Amino acid sequence: MNTVLLSAVLSLSVVASAQTPPAPTPIPQGAPVELRGLWVDAFGPGIKTPAEVDQLVADARAMNVNVIFAQVGRRGDCYCLKAAMPPTDDPAVPAGFDPLADLIEKAHPLGLQVHAWIITTAIWNSPTPPKSPAHAFNAHGPDRAGQGNWILGKFDGTVKAGSDWLLDPGHPDAAEYIRNMYVSVVRNYDVDGIQFDRVRYPDFNPVGGPNGWGYNETALARFRAETGASGTPAPEDPAWAAWRRAQVTNLVRDTALAVKAVRPDVSVNAATITYGAGPTTDEGFTGTRTYNEVLQDWLTWVREGYLDLNVMMNYKRDFVPEQAGWFNTWAAYAAGLRVRSPEVTQVSGASIYLNDQASTLNQVRKTRGLGLGWAGYSYRTPDADVNAGKRTPAEVLPELTARLTGPGGPFASPARWVRPDAAALRALRGTVTTAGTAPLGGRTVRLLAESGEELAHTTTNGLGGYGFLRVPDRAVRVEVGGVTGEPVTAPAGRVTDLPVLTLP
Repeated sequence: MNTVLLSAVLSLSVVASAQTPPAPTPIPQGAPVELRGLWVDAFGPGIKTPAEVDQLVADARAMNVNVIFAQVGRRGDCYCLKAAMPPTDDPAVPAGFDPLADLIEKAHPLGLQVHAWIITTAIWNSPTPPKSPAHAFNAHGPDRAGQGNWILGKFDGTVKAGSDWLLDPGHPDAAEYIRNMYVSVVRNYDVDGIQFDRVRYPDFNPVGGPNGWGYNETALARFRAETGASGTPAPEDPAWAAWRRAQVTNLVRDTALAVKAVRPDVSVNAATITYGAGPTTDEGFTGTRTYNEVLQDWLTWVREGYLDLNVMMNYKRDFVPEQAGWFNTWAAYAAGLRVRSPEVTQVSGASIYLNDQASTLNQVRKTRGLGLGWAGYSYRTPDADVNAGKRTPAEVLPELTARLTGPGGPFASPARWVRPDAAALRALRGTVTTAGTAPLGGRTVRLLAESGEELAHTTTNGLGGYGFLRVPDRAVRVEVGGVTGEPVTAPAGRVTDLPVLTLP
């Protein structure tokens, strides 16, 4: 090749490489409805700068996914500027930049949903305290005394789960703070959904349980007052395990009610645990590691309508036969739940970071074959090679995208996802109080038909709150401790607040 021609070719190459790639096109309105999600964590690049957000929405659209589960709450902070949590101290975020607002602004025109993923209980993990005095760790951390200390403790005196300090769900003030984290994001941003993560008691327990966490002094005092127990319960105490499990369930319920009271069409979902083998029946769920080892009863959340999406973290290596069997069992169980609780979408979340790309595609196909939604963890680590540091996301993402969307790929055609139908919501919430000093928490609340038939039941939280998210379109009453409220017919499309019910 002569010098002139070579120079011309190089010039054309430079011009071509400098051209702006074509803008992503929106998901067609007529595309079929199928949830395809992508988790974007905040432990690396993803949403921290305008350029990262641009790249993310382009990559997500190219992959033909339609829901971005974006981690905006990491440990008591927010990758946003308008929330109950202070803005993150992460130095990768430019001063004054609002990652969540920018992501919503760029994702929505393409038909991509944005769900605000917040770690529910983790609050801090650094020896250097957060900069903001308002941060929950500074205001209610391990150096605080009495009810001002919200930190979760373990039976053996440990106050950190690995590197993390966590909030105790059994502490009424901590539970209220957690609820407000999610609600504040919904009030201030046009998110399509909120996602709980680590909404449970922590790991670092024997396989299969018992769970050794929950020993915050305020939480222990509540347990004793509400149950009549004395002393310090052992981790394996069945009443103590049931009480702690109820604290997590009530937290999910109360947050769902509070979110729906602000915006009925916002999706409430949770990234749920699937350790080990899955159950084959609903009765078998109480024998799972999920139920006993981390005290997470997400089956109740599905049955009672606390969730719009149940996003199982079905993180299994497809090339390991035992784990592939676990994956299949949990996925098959979720497929059964689709039939028994059709109002709740079941999603099998996949650990793309633990699998090679062929294994990921195999899991996608199995998931879709069962009629489940799919979500991949994570955008930052799209296959096992990236997770092991052998390759970069920039090298792997185009390959994975081509496998997913190419001819014969499971996502060859785009699909869309839609928000919950606000008109389908019919919910009640209320509070009990007492004339004396008896505890407000732990009281059974029954939802009754006019005939007296029990339609559902729940328990009050530490502040006396309760609620129901699946209320029939007819007159009902609530009953607590022999005291019955007035009949009420819950209107559609909203959360209805009941008068305070005063108990003896």
